[in-house]
Amino acid sequence: MPPPAVPTPEWVKKLTPSGPQGHELLAQERAKSTLPVQNLSTFLFTEEVLERKRRILEILTKDPVFDKSNNYFAGRIDRFEAALARAKRLRQLTVDHGWTDDEFHMASDLLNEPTPYGLHASMFTVTLRDQTTPEQQELFYKKAKNYEYIGCYAQTELGHGSNVRGLETTATWDPATKTFVLNSPTLTSAKWWAGSLGRTATWAVVMAQLIINGKSFGPHPFVVPIRDRKTHQPFPNVSIGDIGPKFGYNTMDNGFLLFNHYRIPHINMLSKFAGVDPKTNKYIRPAKASLVYQTMTWVRSTIVVQAGSVLARGVTIATRYCSIRRQFQDRDAPPGEKLETQVLNYTMVQIRLLPLLAATFALHFTGKNMMALYKANQKKMQETDNGNTTSPQRSPGPEELRPSSDLMADLHATSCGLKSLCSSIAAEGLESCRRACGGHGYSSFSGIGPFYADYLPTITWEGDNFLLTQMVARFLLKSARSVLKGEPPTNDTTRNLQNFLEKSEMGAAFDILGKDEDIVAAFAWRAAYLTFEALKRRDEQKTPWNDLLVDFFRLSKAHSQYLVVQSFYTGLQEPSTQQELDPETLALMHKLFRLYALHTLESEASEFYSSSAVTVRQIQLARTNAVMKLLAEIRPHAVRLVDAWDFPDWQLDSSLGRYDGKVYEDLFYRASELNPLNAVTIDPYPNSGVLFKSDKSSQFKSKL
Repeated sequence: MPPPAVPTPEWVKKLTPSGPQGHELLAQERAKSTLPVQNLSTFLFTEEVLERKRRILEILTKDPVFDKSNNYFAGRIDRFEAALARAKRLRQLTVDHGWTDDEFHMASDLLNEPTPYGLHASMFTVTLRDQTTPEQQELFYKKAKNYEYIGCYAQTELGHGSNVRGLETTATWDPATKTFVLNSPTLTSAKWWAGSLGRTATWAVVMAQLIINGKSFGPHPFVVPIRDRKTHQPFPNVSIGDIGPKFGYNTMDNGFLLFNHYRIPHINMLSKFAGVDPKTNKYIRPAKASLVYQTMTWVRSTIVVQAGSVLARGVTIATRYCSIRRQFQDRDAPPGEKLETQVLNYTMVQIRLLPLLAATFALHFTGKNMMALYKANQKKMQETDNGNTTSPQRSPGPEELRPSSDLMADLHATSCGLKSLCSSIAAEGLESCRRACGGHGYSSFSGIGPFYADYLPTITWEGDNFLLTQMVARFLLKSARSVLKGEPPTNDTTRNLQNFLEKSEMGAAFDILGKDEDIVAAFAWRAAYLTFEALKRRDEQKTPWNDLLVDFFRLSKAHSQYLVVQSFYTGLQEPSTQQELDPETLALMHKLFRLYALHTLESEASEFYSSSAVTVRQIQLARTNAVMKLLAEIRPHAVRLVDAWDFPDWQLDSSLGRYDGKVYEDLFYRASELNPLNAVTIDPYPNSGVLFKSDKSSQFKSKL
């Protein structure tokens, strides 16, 4: 790295921060607690995963392609170039070391940035794996796995996102040539936002309206060649490009795609669940229409799984920095105490950070339950001949009136609701963490802002977080109708609804301040109450669907919050948890459970009160006594708790979140030594036509 235009003087380099040093403060914080960090890390991730992380981290940090020193300074094209080099190198390392999918995903997670292969390694290959016939597996999936085909998933359009049924791209079956004709009839039919499409992908899974003999059969997936393998130029009648810079995620080439009567063979329609008989030209119906959208369900499930870790990165950075950062003196400090107070000692900071710290563990257990439900559904589908079960056909609207319940419906509703809630908690939590870091949180060097910008699209892709709540409400209304008809409960949701129905006249008497199980019961009661209130407005009062959308959002949020609280509670009751955690750690986990649940309850107080789940006095005591007491009890363990998430400094890439606490030293080093703008000498005078007198900034660019 070349020196800046004016080198940093040696006397400046010798300066140190005032007062207690960062490493000393973090050492003091860690000494306040006896929490066995390594044991908790092992409980969260297993020793196998932690060893895998250490092994892969060593490989990545020794490879110059993965040097992160230029990340926060590079422009869009430079960042994309570096990301492409890293994506290629990750693939090479995967082959060289024989990495499994888990090892590859670990390496990608440590890299901590989107790469141009991101959608190929996830949605493209997953769709080909799960929605192809054996013949298509040979033709497409195996080549995609070997990176002979580089792909993306093109569903969202310029004019349609969450409303998949409204997609405008068409795939018309031509019986004469036995081909599908892909066409983009309008500007708004342009595929838009697909990651890896802009400059990288050679193939795309394209969701298009299937047209047979002039009749539409709804959106279906097609695997489509879009670029020539040798020249990497678009094929004739295919238009592709990058959509330009975004708020974040700029190492990814999100793209647009249009077709002009572009023909693909019959074999290119993914036909595991639905297809066209080339002999009769008849449509082969799927057992369930929802099977066509499996990829979206899988992605939503993984978003739920990842939410805890995403939030934990911000909480780790903010907790460590707020333990080091000192501002003002405590008004009630003993006479002679001159040191400024660590900001984490202020309850106003604790109430912003510690419930988020509790939320990281709540989301961890929720993610485990979400993936268990997804795997159970996959197993059931395999046991029922690829999902060949009977189900009433659903109308195109957002509501299904015929009550029924099965694992697929439960999975769909749960993944929609939890995707909406958990990604919102993570995204909003990251911003809260950034703000808790004060002015330095605005610097890219904090590591929170850039990561937040990259994560932010999660709250809109794979279903907008507000729109998805309609799907949850539809499921809950169906479930409530089945309970009212006297049908026996088939899952946790219908059991809660039946319990509420049986006891609603008696009222509830939940001891939320004394019993953890009663906290869970109060969340279930509130969700059931809101479900029947929404059903009354819909079925008895005939309220239009659109007029109920705000109610449905609140209902979905309440139901999903219940699932998170229940997951946290039941996770702590598991025999494996009881065995793996020592009594003190387990007691601390229960305090985190209560903090998360009671803080959430207090923030939604009106619904808990109106449902009669709790009294006003209970809410007041939860706020003034229980939550504040829990903050004080958890505060000494905060740093060790974030340490247990086991984020290497290289992964966080944060000055503020360094494990060793050298916050100010690292901030100054990045600003003075790594900043390429300091290698530019400008001419500041308005009458001079010269802008830069000298520019050595290009020498800062990392060598790929």
